[in-house]
Amino acid sequence: MNGPAEHATVYLPCDSAALAVGADRVARRLADEAAVRGLPITLVRNSSRGLFWLEPLLEVATPAGRVAYGPVTVDDVAGLLDAGALQGGAHPLRLGLTEQIPYLARQQRLTFARMGLTDPLSIADYEAHGGYAGLRRALGMAGDQVVEEVLQSGLRGRGGAAFPTGIKWKTVRSTPAAQKYVVCNADEGDSGTYADRMAMEGDPYMLIEGMTIAALAVGATQGYVYIRSEYPHAVATMREAVHRAEAAGYVGANVLGSGQAFHLHIRKAAGSYVCGEETAMLESLEGKRGIVRAKPPLPAIEGLFGQPTVINNVITLASVPLILARGAAHYRDVGMGRSRGTLLVQLAGNIRHGGLIEVAFGVTLRELLFDYGGGTASGRPVKAVQVGGPLGAYVPPSQWDIPLDYEAYAAVGAVLGHGGIVVHDDTADLARLARYAMAFCALESCGKCTPCRIGSTRGVEVIDKIIAGPQREQPVQLLRDLCDTMLHGSLCAMGGMTPYPVLSALNHYPEDFGVNHTPHGGPPC
Repeated sequence: MNGPAEHATVYLPCDSAALAVGADRVARRLADEAAVRGLPITLVRNSSRGLFWLEPLLEVATPAGRVAYGPVTVDDVAGLLDAGALQGGAHPLRLGLTEQIPYLARQQRLTFARMGLTDPLSIADYEAHGGYAGLRRALGMAGDQVVEEVLQSGLRGRGGAAFPTGIKWKTVRSTPAAQKYVVCNADEGDSGTYADRMAMEGDPYMLIEGMTIAALAVGATQGYVYIRSEYPHAVATMREAVHRAEAAGYVGANVLGSGQAFHLHIRKAAGSYVCGEETAMLESLEGKRGIVRAKPPLPAIEGLFGQPTVINNVITLASVPLILARGAAHYRDVGMGRSRGTLLVQLAGNIRHGGLIEVAFGVTLRELLFDYGGGTASGRPVKAVQVGGPLGAYVPPSQWDIPLDYEAYAAVGAVLGHGGIVVHDDTADLARLARYAMAFCALESCGKCTPCRIGSTRGVEVIDKIIAGPQREQPVQLLRDLCDTMLHGSLCAMGGMTPYPVLSALNHYPEDFGVNHTPHGGPPC
């Protein structure tokens, strides 16, 4: 007579990407099927590993480690159970031990070390995997010591500007004020980016801990997370995580009994791309229309409600707990040049294996495209790669061996931005993609400055003339002059960076514009 079935622990992501391809349906079918068969299971809705072409990715705990199966559909569940998947049995969808999947095994995960391992809302899980060690250490240090630790780590803003985080914090700390703020810019609007969303949905306490450390360091008692309105799951997860963190004493009137207060609030963004610009975000948080502010004064001196404000993006703040827990050198010793730590690359577009990759700065685009991404999903040659979001340059094959480093990319007129990489095969028309950049700017401009508001509209018209031909040389020169005006005259990066995709397309793919051209000097080239 057979004994009782062995209890199994099964993991299935609750990340938006997994939900979009049926993870909830798979979870329900798995629970129902296991109940009918009398198979005792604990189903943990974990965060995603970021291997999105394999979602929903089902993992089963075994003595040897977690065994992965994917991508799993509702119709696969019965067959998996028949094959003994709850014990790691053989099946066509079996991928072996999760940690040994090459895409994951080659990565160097620091910030995202917990992704895929934990229940996102479990504080116990978070603590069991190193969570809150950084905050506990920070509470035993003076604020200026915490700032110095972040400064020595070499951490730079991961939202795109790459400004040294410690210098920003030092400015806020040294500016006298009765009230200071910490604001997380989570209005992740760049095409092909999702690292912020993954962090908030999959490891929310990491962000909460990072913001709390920032608050202690600079003397802030109030914080806001400004989350993209198109991220309902991130908003819900962060709200619940803040509620649980308050109940456990990690935020609130008396952080871990230290006598120091930090109150954290979640705000849904206004649905405008330009609100990702820090001063427009501040206007929105204050209940105003999201229009860019002139600088100076800098937000570090006069930010939210006119008070000194730390503004960092999700990944910047999420990197802080590790730095405090393990020391500045642990983070600084990874990377290259002035680009220290790891880069969260988000592969998207026409790519076979799209997903999240965390590696040290210095990896090349060619490695990412082929060693990780496996080439295009269409099977056709890669033609152009846009790096850094919709305002990033199109990087041609001749530049795919440049290491991903802020200074190396700036030298060729490109940007790393938030780490989004969108791939196009040889059917792409770069003239039309350049037109899209101008049209996007015209649509999303806040309208405050003329170069952005009018320049983008005229840019669409000029590119239409180039595409229509037959006389192209004059409008091409006009387009270059217009881009120069936008690049140097715009109030913020919305207008100032729109020329990057336009000029890079024109310089590297002149045949798509119907012109013969030798690239001009200067960025973006």
